Amino acid sequence: MFRRILIANRGEIAVRIIRACKDLGIESVAIYSQADSKSLHVKMADFAYKLSDDPIGGYLDIDLIIKIAKESKAEAIHPGYGFLSENATFAKRVQESGIVWIGPSAEVIANMGDKNVARALMQQNGIPIVPGTDPLNDKNMQEIAEIAKRIGYPIIFKASAGGGGKGIRVVQREEELSESFEACKREAKAFFGNDDVFMEKCITNPRHIEFQIIADSYGNVIHLGERDCSIQRRHQKLIEIAPSPSIDEGLRKRMGAVAIAAAKATKYVNAGTVEFLVDEYNHFYFMEMNTRIQVEHGITEEITGLDLVVRQIRIAGGEILELEQGDVTFQGYAIEARINAENVNADFAPNPGKITTYYPALGPSVRVDSCIYKDYEIPPFYDSMIAKLIVRATSYDLAVKKLSRALSEFTIRGVKTTIPFLQRICHDPQFKKGFFDTSYIPTNLAHLIPQEQKDDLEMVAIASALFALKKGQE
Repeated sequence: MFRRILIANRGEIAVRIIRACKDLGIESVAIYSQADSKSLHVKMADFAYKLSDDPIGGYLDIDLIIKIAKESKAEAIHPGYGFLSENATFAKRVQESGIVWIGPSAEVIANMGDKNVARALMQQNGIPIVPGTDPLNDKNMQEIAEIAKRIGYPIIFKASAGGGGKGIRVVQREEELSESFEACKREAKAFFGNDDVFMEKCITNPRHIEFQIIADSYGNVIHLGERDCSIQRRHQKLIEIAPSPSIDEGLRKRMGAVAIAAAKATKYVNAGTVEFLVDEYNHFYFMEMNTRIQVEHGITEEITGLDLVVRQIRIAGGEILELEQGDVTFQGYAIEARINAENVNADFAPNPGKITTYYPALGPSVRVDSCIYKDYEIPPFYDSMIAKLIVRATSYDLAVKKLSRALSEFTIRGVKTTIPFLQRICHDPQFKKGFFDTSYIPTNLAHLIPQEQKDDLEMVAIASALFALKKGQE
């Protein structure tokens, strides 16, 4: 086992990995930008190294991170999610430096990071994929229009190197084709440095179902069930559920077998996720494979009792996966609600600032993964997610009720958060029934947006001022 691991990340996932290291008796090395100098992961790690004053660039500086890993005598690097976690060059450079990469090989990351290569590989191995094309950059608009007509509208443009909901444009009719194609290319270039774009048939209002897989270096692969990620806004997940309340056991077995086949086709090692779209007839199609730990991994941990981050570390250390598929059992339902520092009433605009009050939800089978604390100043440079609230119960209905209760207890002041919005979802009859698709948020957004509420302290100040005014008039 490793003696020391560097975490090439920040925020909530860095805290999560540090805790896993402590559970295994492994020392942790944190890296941080100037903006993150007071972050929780810096306080918790055994060692911490400053990157630079650049709030983003340091976390993307491969040379600097490897240099720090060597200086700190780290034997392995865990990339977390985001930043360089799916960067094949980083993985290759880490491995070439003699440091262990906690994740799949650079080759697998490169192949699965290129959506077209991934599609071709899946198709060669009999994995169902959405009808689509290779990159379109060598096609003119007339040719692209003919392909779209052949596939049938609606179609969707996707960045070949995309992920995280970026580089995606849905096209309903031919009149939108040219503008959407060019916009997708621009966004792909801006976010991924690669403007290759391909086309797929747009599966209307699908369910977004992903299977967690885990594989060792000896050819053993199992899945740990599915997560329903259909509750999303602009391709960004808001609530995830494990297992899916709309997947029956027969479909679960079929999809699980395909997820394992997909992992074996790529020669996958470590934890990963195979993502599918499921239509109204329960036909499912491979969408992509995420070659890293997922934000929502915690709900799988809750229903299986397996620590995925610990498993990642142990597999990277050369341990064999002692579990077989029949050993995996699922207990109840778990739901994760992502809490973001956003102003829901201003089109979900990020709302960084100082946390003046912080009381996380508590109680049986309630878990909070977070990186914030009272008086912490949320920097404006990073993703707006500040906490993940995870609950578990014996049934989906009880899990929704528990989530609602936990959200009502969760108190964050100083910044606006999505907690009131998430509470309204919990009270929505359609969500309570457990059968929804990716159109849920766009369709129901108007009645899910809460009325803007003043902070309690501000209300007290207003009430005091009105009382003083009234007394002065008497």
